[in-house]
Amino acid sequence: MLPSTQTNTLVIGAGISGLATAACLQQQGIEYVIIEKHNQVASAWHNHYHRLHLHTNKRVSQLPYKKFGNNIPRYPSRQQVIDYLNDYQQAFQIQPVFNTIATAVKKGDGYWITQTTNGIFQSRFLVMATGPFGTPKRVVLKGMETFPGKIMHSSAYKTGKDFAGQKVLVIGFGNSACEIAIDLFEQGATPVMAVRSAVNVVPRDVLGIPVLELSLLLNFLPPRIADLLSAPLINALIGDIVPLGLKRKPYGPLEQVRREGKSPILDIGTIRHIRKGNIKIVGDIDFIEGKQVQFKEGATQSFDAIVACIGYSQDELKIIETDNNRLNDLRLSANRQQYFGKDGLYFCGYYISPTGQIREIAADARKIAKDIVFRCK
Repeated sequence: MLPSTQTNTLVIGAGISGLATAACLQQQGIEYVIIEKHNQVASAWHNHYHRLHLHTNKRVSQLPYKKFGNNIPRYPSRQQVIDYLNDYQQAFQIQPVFNTIATAVKKGDGYWITQTTNGIFQSRFLVMATGPFGTPKRVVLKGMETFPGKIMHSSAYKTGKDFAGQKVLVIGFGNSACEIAIDLFEQGATPVMAVRSAVNVVPRDVLGIPVLELSLLLNFLPPRIADLLSAPLINALIGDIVPLGLKRKPYGPLEQVRREGKSPILDIGTIRHIRKGNIKIVGDIDFIEGKQVQFKEGATQSFDAIVACIGYSQDELKIIETDNNRLNDLRLSANRQQYFGKDGLYFCGYYISPTGQIREIAADARKIAKDIVFRCK
């Protein structure tokens, strides 16, 4: 029989959200257990593509009680983030129960019962910290079974070196897709981006200032008003993207976050490469036949490989017995959530913030820990 463990608070996930929550609980003197399905903390960062850098500056990307070192650049690299998170774990002596997958969560009589592959955990409070980028979405393309080259989700992509000399179709135009396209070009591949949806593109830096720092100054305004104020500057720095083959959304980047729960593109040089012809833009895919990809506007091109940057699903949330209203509440920040802490259940890091995802995670973790302390009195 698998063991049963009782604790005041159970934290599911030892990524950025889980580490921040654990540190805040610890600082508040709250007993907790943190479980992690992999064998290391921040496993997602260990598995990201090599070129990845934080798209948000380090000042707004620090977890509670510990800053990035002065020797770390404004936009830390993947390895520098990994090192920071490993140091964070050691600094607060966070000891997750590794290789433990939560399979079902239900509310008992005054406590939560979490079934895992490593026993049952009973806790008065439960913090879901698996984040919004959980399971890679399945790649489904008409005729993909006939394609002779590699077709992979962006989660499996590591480096453009693997595609040197090849023509690669990158599906999507999110932040990962844009950086992967740059990486492919820099490593000797020929990238082409298939873009179906309209997009918002904002510069990562404005006159040497990180754009997220400016977003903080506008955060007190309604998103539509803030977008109207910032639009002239963004347009001056990014330029007209329509002649590049892209479609512009009918509303601005902050309104996009509110409506869609998705962040705009923080441009790190992709637009410049498109203008130079280093990265080509095509429309939506119709079907694949061998190496040939037919696009809906009628063009056909031959490719050697396909990288699908199509996002993630939050499958981990399906293990919780709760209603859709509770999950829809996660489209709002913790300060505005109607069900925050209801029944002792918390979610850390699921809201896509216009002022930085890690900054929002740090705020969530502090708020969760303080609320648990209040409820324990």
